[in-house]
Amino acid sequence: QVQLVESGGGLVQPGGSLRLSCAASGTIFSINTMDWYRQAPGKQREWVARIRSGGSTNYADSVKGRFTISRDNGKNTVYLQMNNLKPEDTAVYYCNKQPTTTWGQGTQVTVSS
Repeated sequence: QVQLVESGGGLVQPGGSLRLSCAASGTIFSINTMDWYRQAPGKQREWVARIRSGGSTNYADSVKGRFTISRDNGKNTVYLQMNNLKPEDTAVYYCNKQPTTTWGQGTQVTVSS
């Protein structure tokens, strides 16, 4: 049974930074492609960033240049460093592997002054 536990969210002012973590268990983490997603109130969940087993990455246009995805295979953890946060980044952030499995509880990110 794969389990995904997101953490690191919080309230931050516009222009601030946060680092999200996602700890995975029950899977051979090192071979998984891992994604971050987010879901804002009243909107569908959207894809944010991807990191493959070899370390290559992709980003949604809306976060390119501000967010960085990384992974630590020794800790079975994927990270999302978020800089220069904007109010439109406010959402619940989730991670998942490819193919997707049961979603975790997510972590709330609120960007507001």
